[in-house]
Parts: sequence; structure tokens; C-alpha cells
Amino acid sequence: MCFCCFGNLLYAQHCFNGYIDNERWHNEVYLSVIDDYRTLKGINDEQIISKAISNAQGYFEFHGNQLEGSNKIYKLHVDNCSDGDHEANHFEGYCKDSKDILFIAKSGDTINFPLGFEDQVFCNVKSTNAKTSAFIKIDSLKEDMRFDYAEYRSKANRNLNNNKWFKALHEYGKSLKEPLAELYIYAYLSDRSNNLHGYYLEDLKVNTYYEHLLERLKTAYPNSSYTKQYEAELNADKYIISAISSEKPAFKWMYLVLGLLLLSLITNAYFLYSAKKIKPKSKTDVKEQLTPQELNVLDLLLKEYSNKAIADTLFVSVSTIKTHINNIYKKLNVNSRDKVKSLFNSELTK
Repeated sequence: MCFCCFGNLLYAQHCFNGYIDNERWHNEVYLSVIDDYRTLKGINDEQIISKAISNAQGYFEFHGNQLEGSNKIYKLHVDNCSDGDHEANHFEGYCKDSKDILFIAKSGDTINFPLGFEDQVFCNVKSTNAKTSAFIKIDSLKEDMRFDYAEYRSKANRNLNNNKWFKALHEYGKSLKEPLAELYIYAYLSDRSNNLHGYYLEDLKVNTYYEHLLERLKTAYPNSSYTKQYEAELNADKYIISAISSEKPAFKWMYLVLGLLLLSLITNAYFLYSAKKIKPKSKTDVKEQLTPQELNVLDLLLKEYSNKAIADTLFVSVSTIKTHINNIYKKLNVNSRDKVKSLFNSELTK
């Protein structure tokens, strides 16, 4: 429970709290502000505004008065990267072992993120701000959308679902009466890496929805980065449409798109190749690098002991055990218990 007793500053206090699984995640929880809606997914350390440490039961809490008075997009995330490894492990916003939740909030909001289940961190959000859970509701609808597209993979099915879901998502966004929720939908439908992007451009030619969304954003958030970014992107996409409509500009634009696509494929292939070249070290090399305590932890880890059981056996804290395990992972060039076991059970390392 949050207690915000700061006299005349009471109105500006926010309080976000909840629980995480300390056995699954490090006990650091990060709060970020999202000013660029194209960076909703992934992890950007430059967006982090605060960090909370969960207690032994996994409870965490954020409170303060640094949030703005109007609704903005925020993110809570957890990961299993140490502070020193964030830059390397979060290259281009990607983190292979993290979980996040996007939500809408403003100063003075109180939000509770109850205990999650399985690999999910948060569920059943309770908030004094009726708009907080808008993104979670949209994500639920998007799951239904993905099911429809996957039911039968054909051009006819795609065309049918394009018509159905563009309209359904737009109408649902409007029903939430929050332009930021509509912007979340727009960011998804207009994403140039998304298979729906071509249909979005066709829809933009004839659908007045996008202009009306701009009007709603200007009314609700006249000077925000969201409104300025959306207006700029809308104008850029209209220019693309006009370029495609004329023969010569369309020819040049197509080559530009193909060139960018080729560059993207080459870059992805390079990183995949680089990742495959990283091989685990041998059992002998590893043991020579490990400290005596790390060797003790490794032995118990290979015997299927949990973090807590290892901590109890060695009479240290769970946090200390997590640090030892992370050090072992680094020295083995692996990122999971299964790969540690694979290394020590491999015929190549006998």
C-alpha cells in the first residue's frame, strides 16, 4: 500500500505497486516513459526514469511526483540482465529474457499490478485511472486477430481479415475514448515491418479515420510529442501514396524500398551468423576460471537445485546465488541452466 502524505503536493504523487516472481526474475523493476510510440516494444535504457527493488516476497513500489499532469505512455519491465550488461544485452532494444507491460498514467494515479502467473509478470490491473488498462485490452483483441489470420493462410483469408480487423480495431480504439489507445493501434497497423502495412496505405487513401484521429490527438494532447510524431508520419505516408500513384516516383520509391529490405536482410543474416559463432567453452576451461564458491554453485545447479535450495545449502542469500549463476553463465558463454547442463553432459567435453 502506498502512503503519499506531502501536504499541498499530494495531488502530484503517483504510486505504482505489484509483485514479481523473485525466483524467475532479478529483483529490479524498471519504470520507463515512452515519448516515441514507435519504441513501445523492446527495452531502451534511455527511457528509464526509476528503478524499484522488490522485497523477499516479490513486492515492489514506485512513488513520487515526477510524472506529468496529462496521460502519457509508461512501461514497467523486468529482465535478468545485470546493470553492467544492459548496454550489450539490450542492443537495438532487444532483450531475450525480459517481460514488460505498457500502460497509461499521469501524476496522482495509484495503480496495482497483482501477482502474475506462469511467465506473465502482471495481470488484473487495478487503477484510479480508467485509461490505464487500455493497452492490455487492445493486446487481448489482437490475440483474437492473430488467431483469425492463422486459421487459414490464403490471400482470400488475408483480404477478408484485413477488412474486418482494420475496422474492428479502429472502432474499438474509439470506444475506449482515449486517443493514446488509438495511437497504439495505429502504431501496430502501420508498422512498416508488419504484413499489414500495404493494406494500411490502401486504407489511408479512402478512410477518413486517420484524419479524425489527428483531430482527437490535437484536442487531447495539442503540444505532445505523440501528436507531432503522428502528424509527421501521416504526411509522410500520404507522400508515399502520391509517389506510388505517379509512374516515375513510384519506380524510384520501389527501388528504395527493395534496397532497404535487402540491407535489413543482410544485417539480420550477419547477426545470426555472429551469434552462431559463439560457442560454449569446454568443461576444463570453465572450471579453471571458476572460483571455489562458483564451483559449489555449479555442482548444485547441475543437481537440479533451485536458487533458494542452493542459497540454503551454502548459507548465503538468493541474490548472491543469482550473481554467482550470472558469472557462471558469462564464463561459459551460455544463458540458461539447460545449456549449462548440455555443456557438462556433452560428449565433446568429457
